[in-house]
Amino acid sequence: MSKVFPTGKYRLPKKASQRRHWGDLPGSAQSLVITQTLVENPDFSLVIVEDSHAAEQAFNELRFFLPEDIPVLLFPDWETLIYDSFSPHQDIISTRLAILNQLPTMTKGALVVPATTMMQRVTPRSFVLGSSLVLDIGQNFDIQTMRRKLETSAYRCVDTVFEHGEFAVRGSIMDIFPMGSDVPYRIDLFDDEVESLRTFDPETQLSIEKVSSVNMLPAREFPLTDAAIHTFQDKWHQMFQVDPRTCTVYQDVSQSLSPAGIEYYLPLFFEETETLFDYLPDDSLVFTSDVEETTRRYWQDAHARYENLRYDVQRPILSPDHLLIPTDSLFAECNNRRRVHLHTDPSLTEISPNDSSRDDFFSFMEMPVISIKERQQNPLTQLQSFIKANPDTRILIVTESNGRREVVDELLNQADIVTHNALNWDQATESKQLLQLTVAPLERGFYLPDENFLLVTEQHLFGEHVLQQRRRERQKDNAAELVIKSLTELNIDSPVVHIDHGVGRYLGLQTLEIDGHETEFLCLRYQDDAKLYVPVSSLHLISRYAGADETVAPLHRLGGDVWEKAKRKAAEQIRDVAAELLNIYARREARKGYAYPEPDDSYRKFVSTFQFEETPDQQTAIERVITDMTQEKAMDHLVCGDVGFGKTEVAMRATFLAVQSGKQVAILVPTTLLTQQHTDTFKDRFADWPVNIESISRFKTKKEQRLTAEKMTAGTVDIVIGTHALIQDGMDFKNLGLVIIDEEHRFGVRQKERLKSLRAEVDILTMTATPIPRTLNMAISGMRDLTIIATPPARRLSIKTFIRQRNDGQIKEAIQRELMRGGQIYYLHNEVKTIENTAQAIQKLVPEARVVIGHGQMRERELEQVMSDFYHKRTNVLVCTTIIETGIDIPNANTIIMDRADKFGLAQIHQLRGRVGRSHHQAYAYLLTPHPKVISSDARKRLDAISEAEDLGSGFILATHDLEIRGAGELLGDEQTGNMQTVGFSLYMEMLDRAVKAIKAGKTPNLDRPLKEDTEINLHLPALIPADYLPDVHSRLVLYKRISNAEDNDQLKNLQVEMIDRFGLLPEPTKILFRLTSLKLVAEHLGIKKVDAGVKGGKLEFSQDTPIDPFSIVQLVQSEPHRYRLQTANQLSFEENMEKPETRFQKIERLFERLENKNLAIAG
Repeated sequence: MSKVFPTGKYRLPKKASQRRHWGDLPGSAQSLVITQTLVENPDFSLVIVEDSHAAEQAFNELRFFLPEDIPVLLFPDWETLIYDSFSPHQDIISTRLAILNQLPTMTKGALVVPATTMMQRVTPRSFVLGSSLVLDIGQNFDIQTMRRKLETSAYRCVDTVFEHGEFAVRGSIMDIFPMGSDVPYRIDLFDDEVESLRTFDPETQLSIEKVSSVNMLPAREFPLTDAAIHTFQDKWHQMFQVDPRTCTVYQDVSQSLSPAGIEYYLPLFFEETETLFDYLPDDSLVFTSDVEETTRRYWQDAHARYENLRYDVQRPILSPDHLLIPTDSLFAECNNRRRVHLHTDPSLTEISPNDSSRDDFFSFMEMPVISIKERQQNPLTQLQSFIKANPDTRILIVTESNGRREVVDELLNQADIVTHNALNWDQATESKQLLQLTVAPLERGFYLPDENFLLVTEQHLFGEHVLQQRRRERQKDNAAELVIKSLTELNIDSPVVHIDHGVGRYLGLQTLEIDGHETEFLCLRYQDDAKLYVPVSSLHLISRYAGADETVAPLHRLGGDVWEKAKRKAAEQIRDVAAELLNIYARREARKGYAYPEPDDSYRKFVSTFQFEETPDQQTAIERVITDMTQEKAMDHLVCGDVGFGKTEVAMRATFLAVQSGKQVAILVPTTLLTQQHTDTFKDRFADWPVNIESISRFKTKKEQRLTAEKMTAGTVDIVIGTHALIQDGMDFKNLGLVIIDEEHRFGVRQKERLKSLRAEVDILTMTATPIPRTLNMAISGMRDLTIIATPPARRLSIKTFIRQRNDGQIKEAIQRELMRGGQIYYLHNEVKTIENTAQAIQKLVPEARVVIGHGQMRERELEQVMSDFYHKRTNVLVCTTIIETGIDIPNANTIIMDRADKFGLAQIHQLRGRVGRSHHQAYAYLLTPHPKVISSDARKRLDAISEAEDLGSGFILATHDLEIRGAGELLGDEQTGNMQTVGFSLYMEMLDRAVKAIKAGKTPNLDRPLKEDTEINLHLPALIPADYLPDVHSRLVLYKRISNAEDNDQLKNLQVEMIDRFGLLPEPTKILFRLTSLKLVAEHLGIKKVDAGVKGGKLEFSQDTPIDPFSIVQLVQSEPHRYRLQTANQLSFEENMEKPETRFQKIERLFERLENKNLAIAG
């Protein structure tokens, strides 16, 4: 390895307080030199760099250059502003604690830290090392003691464990997600000892593998023991002269809670805090880059914030001297150790001639210009000339993924440049090959002419390229899950719909004793306080009422005819709607569309240039769209995926398939800016293919637009991207095959009707994050195919959303928080008249910000320039109108502030909020509103829905909320429907679904029985999930609903496995519940609507349209008249001694088998 380096040209400081300067280290040369030092001198090193971004770069480089046996750690920053009133993300605290726990025992390797993080005082070693816990199999374990221990270590008790620092207790099972661990653990007890330890997946809650021991760190960087709380209280009284009764922080800590933002009161929990230096070995070597300016600015900012916030008597704060190490002390600490100062610049002017630290220089040189020019005839000219001029130089090209490596490899091979793959850095440096490729997340390279070695990153090769990684997530059927989840939103007194009795109010789960057996019921209240108890086995008859507004939901009378009339009226209207839908459907089916050929090699080649790994949902969406296109009928597909979840790639692949078959593609977007961005993206992606791409928008002159229109008619342009100007009269295509509508919720009904006339002939692909209600309605009712992409790309954190009354202090804090971590901010002000004043006010508030303005009335070139500056980080606050709602992707912008958020629609707020949070940093959305009294109730509901749906991928849930807030638009016209109000949205959709299926099958929908009948099975046995097995009511409710919704025995089996895994062995009543549900599935199939069986016998009741042949029932009675009797035309009774529950099940199962076999025999 040392062969690559000019060894012997640098010297290390020999003893403490010695300092050396190493200069001329551009790009990743600094990391390379640190690597050499670590390999040749196995001491522990501390690497201090400017900020979080530089720390991540250095960490990735060191991991790539260093051999595996030398560890590298990255100590993360809290990513909050000093004195923030919220806490860092749990994952950050987990990583920090894991590193602090490791540091005291490390003798070699490196720790990379941003300079501002280095200034923070940290928790003392005695706490981190003394509070960790180890659990082994067979160890004695008392749940209550453990619970107290975890709570004093600041773990939170929850119902279901998802994040670090949480634990849950269910009977003899404890789930815990320890800090510093990558996976949560499930502890299974037998009596009072640990029987098994397993890891589990927080997404599915299913176990993964067994382990023998678990190491647990505290959940926060401070303790919550009684002694620590007393210390906190004593020091609070010494520090602050305020009344503690008015201070929520003091009150919360006194009650063993950890309030948000408690990290900035850390010194109050300990007699003394420490610094990171205290955790390091005494002889460690310190590397620093040019960080002095950064640390001084941070110190000044901290003081400025302190002055700003110190006068709040309800939240007094500690001065920066208690929380941070002053800049001079930080450098004094560095200088007490052996220190090497790294410079990129070869001319070290700041060193005085009499400085004893002789300078060491290296022979690195600036990177040569060898970038690929994709638009040129020969893109690789510069690289080829470099190779020709330096025939002995070995080149290593580093790409960000295997897929990208293949793309670069292919590109080089086309130019007859021979490449070889290297697995890692060691293999690359030992090999004699002249050009090698490898995979690593590096952003900077280096050039070392003395050793004839050049390391080039993909960014250097292709110019500014977006670096992203994705991970696959396990596939989940989101649509089904969402519907079940809607039940978890039930609160006491929420309106719910019962298919047979109408709309009532939910009163909770109640356990009643019937025939001496306990059974659990869902209790509903109807008019005149009448109560209805619904057995949990019939939960599929219940749905959450989703109309315009829960407060005006009807309350029906039990046994009254209002509900029956409403249901019948809705059913009649639904029949007409269904018939009209099917008419459109039939027209589309009859007019055969164009069946595209199956994807071939060139399609696969196109796919390989996609530089990310597809998420499972994205893969499903692509497969479904391609399958639809290869069929003869015209496609009408809706892809609903959150902002930034990869819908554009689905469109790209569909476009490629269409263009390849000689068809034209029209891409319809709502704004001029988005036209620009899509045109660039498409041109970029289709650069290697002979495809003509044009755009029509305000950015083009009238003449250019006319030319494009002529080309469209002549068929010389393949892809046209444009705003709704594209579908005006006079715009004709020669051979249009596919229309893609992006951000569909921005188009009005008229434009859509114009498109609808195209629908019967061409394939239509619609993409949106929040489909507007009418579209969602059509998709859900099976008219259009709907695919949901709800898998977020890897390491996306959901967006923290705050709804606040507007005040300048808050705006200033939000902007500073983002600038502090090197990010950018969108400030949304939707009035062009006052936008200039707003921008000036912000500039005054935060003088260090670089503020620009962007809105739709600016001249095109000007707007383009503003956006380009913001994209390239030349400015960091963009004051704009909703022009940013569609399109522009800026991963570095992670805060959005919306002025007058109450004026926006739900879909709009969600879209706008999705502009941030496109990287793995915590993103923030501030929705600023006027005084609460000024806000309308609809606006309040919209804002509440947004703040509830913080999860990633929640666009779809929000759209269903929107359906409820606005009422669903009538499917086939502008007429609004009142029937949806009366029967509720879910039931309306179910009735519509059944009507469509009936008409498709050639039957007339039955208006008297528009819905399925419920099968009732009563074996006089307790069938429930006991409260002591699963105490949480919501979890029980969801499981009951999932059990009663199961469609076959496989689903029931999977549910059983999941429940045993999560909550322990099933108690007897729960086993009975599963067996009853299994019987019910068979009974439904056989058309039996009631089964009642007790100790001495029982009876079956058949429905009118049972598939069982009446003759076979008569035969059964004739063969054993002493046992079977026909009571009425549709009731069969039987006598049998069935004392034991097991006998009851077996007899009924056998009877079902006989009926089914007779039926089959007759059918055969």
